[in-house]
Amino acid sequence: MQPHSTSGPPSPEPRPRCADGRPQGDTSLEFTPFQMERWQSTYEHRVDYNLSESGVHPLTVGELLAFAGPSADLSRVLLGYSQSNGTDELRALIASLHPGATDRSVVVTIGGAEANFVGFWELSRPGKPAAVMLPNYMQVPGLIRNFQGGALPFHLREETGWRPDLDQLASALAAGAGFILVTNPNNPTGVALTPGEMDEIVTLADRYGAWILSDEVYRGAEVGPDPVPSFWGRYDKVLVTNSLSKAYGLPGVRLGWVVGPDEVVERLWARTDYTTIAPPSVSDALARIALSPRVRPRILERTQAIIRRNLALVTSWIDASGGLFTFTPPDAGAISMIRYHADIGSLELAERMRVQQSLLIVPGAHFGIDSTMRLGFGPPPEELLAGLERLRAGFAREPGPLRAMA
Repeated sequence: MQPHSTSGPPSPEPRPRCADGRPQGDTSLEFTPFQMERWQSTYEHRVDYNLSESGVHPLTVGELLAFAGPSADLSRVLLGYSQSNGTDELRALIASLHPGATDRSVVVTIGGAEANFVGFWELSRPGKPAAVMLPNYMQVPGLIRNFQGGALPFHLREETGWRPDLDQLASALAAGAGFILVTNPNNPTGVALTPGEMDEIVTLADRYGAWILSDEVYRGAEVGPDPVPSFWGRYDKVLVTNSLSKAYGLPGVRLGWVVGPDEVVERLWARTDYTTIAPPSVSDALARIALSPRVRPRILERTQAIIRRNLALVTSWIDASGGLFTFTPPDAGAISMIRYHADIGSLELAERMRVQQSLLIVPGAHFGIDSTMRLGFGPPPEELLAGLERLRAGFAREPGPLRAMA
């Protein structure tokens, strides 16, 4: 009798792998991670100072309810499925911010991320590239790549104060782009398009029959007294996305929306059946409070006061840097793209700040622009100043201090 073997069958030879880690022969779609969100999600709660966020310091539930007064009461909110496209009251409140819209022009989503996703999903067509403003919030460009679509860039030019290259946009549309992706005010720069630039974009879109997908999440967070205009109402082929995360200081509510033509919004609503089905009932209730005529102006007044105060602190800090840092001041949002004049790549810089200074910034490489960083300046002033001091110390730290380039 042969002795019983306990070693088991021989292990199969490991399969060779592709550069992205998938086994060779795997025909599944290649996945490209969302670099910035992965960076933030991994580390934003693991550092002493987070200057990677693009919104203002968030409100508490108590602060939001205090804005509304004693009539605000969440105790009767049923924790069941809410109306899946948003309650009629909430959609009417959102529509009232967009002249000519009705509640049928609005679908409520889980944050701006789902709003952007279903907008992209609706407008994408096989074989039709998108004209993509760059730099940009890289969610939709990443989705285009992950779903094997094409993207034709039109750039905001740093040397002109982040003004758009509309000749590039015209070329992208002439090459067959089916929709135009804009973020206005822009992320990561905080710079807004002028009304004239918006009109030129609409003229080009109309000439080629292209749609406009406009992420307007920083509207309401203006530095100056005048509101940044919307693409809504300028053109019939427009989807506008927004959320409570940035201008309203309520990212934890996770509530966004899309405003568009009624028949298109109906299809967007159907698409959310595949994603999240319905917004949380508590989020819908909190959003109705936040967007009410009594509360909304008070929230935006708070946001704008934070941005104006903190931008002055950042500007003074840059002015005192001896030329190490330069920037174009933002028009809206608690963010700015800051160029540093030192011989280090932005990915290495961001990791060095995280490890050595317990400080999180967003490397410009996440937006395709090295030797820059996106700096969020929405925290309370004492936290902001302490974070900026950590950033200054990181450039001066021994060994290997980061010296300004000649």
